[in-house]
Amino acid sequence: MSLLRKLPNSQRSPSGLEWVVLKKLPMTLLACTLIPLLWYAFASLYPVTAPGESVEKYMTGVSIAALATVITAWTAVFTVAIGCVIVVLMKGPAYVADQYPLIDADEPGDAPPRPGKRASSQDRRPH
Repeated sequence: MSLLRKLPNSQRSPSGLEWVVLKKLPMTLLACTLIPLLWYAFASLYPVTAPGESVEKYMTGVSIAALATVITAWTAVFTVAIGCVIVVLMKGPAYVADQYPLIDADEPGDAPPRPGKRASSQDRRPH
């Protein structure tokens, strides 16, 4: 039994902006990682501290800001990647869904009460 069976005569939608964005994401991820790292390296080589501020305190602030920038950028890139993958999957061919038999397929009143619901007076009719 195949998990994914394509629907006959299903058409794929033409690809669009999602592939353009997906192809740019690796370079974006690299840039979003290298820029804060270079900023940190430059700040460690040429620290610009305020009067009365220690270099250690300055470098702690720079490292926190650089790490926060990298984490935020990676989160944004991966979020956009997930969105692009979803769009690619949705534009692909249609697949056959599993059959789901309805309990109340014949008439709404013939269905047994759902779990967790009390039977109303209409549901207690004699058979």
